[in-house]
Amino acid sequence: MSTIYAAAGARDIASAFDLFVTPRVEAIVLEATNREGSRRHGDAWRGMDAVDLCTYAGLLILAGVYRSRGEAAASLCDAESGRPIFRTTMPLKVFYAYSSLLRFDDRETRPARRVVDKLAAVRELWDEWSVRLPSLYNPRPDVTVDEQLVPFRGRCPFRQYMPSKPARYGIKAWVCCDAWSSYAWKMQVYTGKTRDGPERYLGARVVFGLTEGLPRDHMVTCDNFFTSYELAQRLLADRGLALVGTVRKNKPELPPVLLVTKSRRVLSSAFAFTPIAMLVAVLAPGRIPQHPRRVLVQRLRDLARGPPRLDARQAQQEARVPGAPGQVAREAAHRKARHPAAHGSVRGGHEKALCGTPPDDVLSPDAPGPSAPAPEAPAPDTRASKRKRSQMCPSKKDCKTHTVCCRCNKYICKHCSRAYFSACANWGFVRGRTI
Repeated sequence: MSTIYAAAGARDIASAFDLFVTPRVEAIVLEATNREGSRRHGDAWRGMDAVDLCTYAGLLILAGVYRSRGEAAASLCDAESGRPIFRTTMPLKVFYAYSSLLRFDDRETRPARRVVDKLAAVRELWDEWSVRLPSLYNPRPDVTVDEQLVPFRGRCPFRQYMPSKPARYGIKAWVCCDAWSSYAWKMQVYTGKTRDGPERYLGARVVFGLTEGLPRDHMVTCDNFFTSYELAQRLLADRGLALVGTVRKNKPELPPVLLVTKSRRVLSSAFAFTPIAMLVAVLAPGRIPQHPRRVLVQRLRDLARGPPRLDARQAQQEARVPGAPGQVAREAAHRKARHPAAHGSVRGGHEKALCGTPPDDVLSPDAPGPSAPAPEAPAPDTRASKRKRSQMCPSKKDCKTHTVCCRCNKYICKHCSRAYFSACANWGFVRGRTI
């Protein structure tokens, strides 16, 4: 929900844009760009003013609206195949000049500042812009802290390579966003390792920093990179915030009884409790029937507000990341909603407390889950031994995959297929008369 200040200042599209791109932000860009233009062209540089800057930024936004991010500017301004609004708004030569001269700091003093700050090239602009985000929106009770990779393949000392992300290369940012609207409430840029080496307790530091100023009684959802029992205790004691998330099974403070899987059924759950925390271990089915996956989740909350309750709503919040590709977000939400729970970790003396006797209505480790399906015939093997290009996607995408269709034996990728549980897939094929 927007704040009173934002609601009063947003009268139309232009005024709403000015709430984020303030006159101070424009002044920083204009000063640095004109300094660079004078350095390169001398007296021939006529200077960029506020109207030129808004026009240039508007064309960039319009190119995104038209989904032309990868299209050349010459193509957008072409008299035959381009769009008239681009060539009538700004000459192509001027657009190229602004693109090459756009700066956000003083280039001459940058080397000295970069010694202590890798983000020196845009630090002043970033701080001026990011500090306004919390003042324009009041987040709802559920927020998500996660990482976001902004695609970028240029020269940058802290560019990250993340093979699990669609873009793989880019600049990583930590984001605290509203789970309902995906509004980025706070952001931090990850600039890589410090001069002293990798930072310890990085996940806890990020969560604690991004949730600063968040009202009490909010629920923070994060993944197993961030979650720790110490962090959850600090959030609850110092700020009145509850923490939900998954926890890695190799944490030494976890009760050993929750890690045992030999005597448990698939989809069964085991619970452990402390006065302020709840931990559940779900034995989820794996890709190979003989190798089930263990999903450990913990929820830390104020038990004075009522008895602990598990539902799918908290587990789905992590998928609501601003700017994330829709398919990735939907897959994450589907994956987490199948095994809803809450998470954290416990150290030292808390291990004994977590092994206490659970309530009578809690499932025992040997009890089957409430939604465990009846045994079904195994689904047909859809994994090919050789990796090939997807036959359903355009060749320019170059999507390599091991998956083949169990009916037509064509190679398909995740973008042109849909995943089913084996029991559901068999039922669908029989009803559809396809086998």
